[in-house]
Amino acid sequence: MSTNGWETVIGLEVHCELATETKLFCGCPNDFGAEPNTYVCPVCLGLPGSLPVLNERAVEFALRVGEALHCDVAEESIFHRKNYFYPDMPKNYQISQYDEPVCGNGWLAVPGPDGTGRRIGIERAHLEEDTGKTSHVGGGGGRIHGADHSLVDYNRAGIPLLEIVSKPDLRSPEEARAYVAELRGVLEAIGVSDVKMEEGSLRVDANISLRPAGAEKLGTRSEIKNMNSLRSLGRALEYEAERQAEVLESGGAVIQETRHWDEEAGRTYSLRSKEESHDYRYFPEPDLVPVKPSAEWRDQVRAAMPELPAARKARLMDAWGIADVDAGVLVGTPGLADYAEAAVDAAEAAGAPASGRDVANWVTGDLMAHLKESGAAPSSLALSPAGLAELVKLVGDGTLSRSLAKEVLAAALAGESNGSPAAIVADRGLAQVSDEGALAAAVHAVLDAHPAEVDRYRTGEDKDRKKLRGFFMGKVMAEMKGRGNPQVLNRLLDDALPTNS
Repeated sequence: MSTNGWETVIGLEVHCELATETKLFCGCPNDFGAEPNTYVCPVCLGLPGSLPVLNERAVEFALRVGEALHCDVAEESIFHRKNYFYPDMPKNYQISQYDEPVCGNGWLAVPGPDGTGRRIGIERAHLEEDTGKTSHVGGGGGRIHGADHSLVDYNRAGIPLLEIVSKPDLRSPEEARAYVAELRGVLEAIGVSDVKMEEGSLRVDANISLRPAGAEKLGTRSEIKNMNSLRSLGRALEYEAERQAEVLESGGAVIQETRHWDEEAGRTYSLRSKEESHDYRYFPEPDLVPVKPSAEWRDQVRAAMPELPAARKARLMDAWGIADVDAGVLVGTPGLADYAEAAVDAAEAAGAPASGRDVANWVTGDLMAHLKESGAAPSSLALSPAGLAELVKLVGDGTLSRSLAKEVLAAALAGESNGSPAAIVADRGLAQVSDEGALAAAVHAVLDAHPAEVDRYRTGEDKDRKKLRGFFMGKVMAEMKGRGNPQVLNRLLDDALPTNS
């Protein structure tokens, strides 16, 4: 992206909460939504005399991420104390990895809008504990400077985080969004996180700077926080690029600082000066030994890696003959590809093979529209994958027309007849009529009722005939209450309509 001759340079820090059963250094549950300050203990509260014990599962998840992102995995990594004084850090320091992280020097291939893509470098991926959560209450609507008071919930303190830091390789807000979407899909596929941005399981901080187009030296960067969706990320980066361009073009200098994204106002505002690493006074954590994953353990992790989104996308395109954009929707929406593949498997298991393309068309079209409108997840739909396979079969064998199938789909998604398309068809009497005798009677009844239109069809030009043909088809469909088989009706109309030729 260039803004009036400026090139945008973006690097992202993605904080992924790992889906372990317990926190990183203690046995407290790692669970979202509990009553405030109920999942706490002396270790995650930083009480005197408590000692951390590293969660082995968190290290395994970090190794998975390293494999998925083509990282070098360190034979030995260590934890440091990162010192800073915020109310949501009960110890007044955070246990984090600093200059010897578990993973580094990797890459992620990010697809472009034209189907191509490029590799974005991964600087590092390091383990650390999450902070608590501070809520500012009253006064100015939630901002710290206008609040009457603040409340701190330490349930989140100590939850394992993997911070994945990209190199400053991203060049536009659109590319940054594509990177996070691709990374989110990878993290979900390998089972290390539920990647729910709305619950804070995946959080993104962005570093953005401008430099003259064609220059190599990086400009002064700002860090943006509080972006809890891909849409917010794109909007925040667009705003900040324009803000920095205005500052530079007016002769000013961009200040290295941390800025807060205000979603409602659509702007960033200064939060604090941006700290450097020496401001945190890092030193090795004296209560933890170095992490040394054995070669055997790493081999086990590598052997158990599942199919990654890019490979799955290519496989579905090849097996089902679907377009890149449709495969991208399936793989890029959490749980959607699983749902679609389960529908195809269900059809095959029932002895009625369904085309993967047919299933994909329903899933990426009507079903996806429902998911966006309702905010539901594929796994929570009233229409099961087997139910979708049933719907596809009903269309394929001529029981339902496409328009009636849409009606049945809506009813199934609403939970009617336990989400069974076949039961809905039976209950509503929606089965498509293919009996030629009944359809021929309807065709002749319509033609007999409209002799003038029939005469115009016989003597008219091709463009007039096309319109009249649609008129007759509509009337016959109305006569059949929308349940006539269109293929049979078209053939019967061909036979019944007179011409001069």
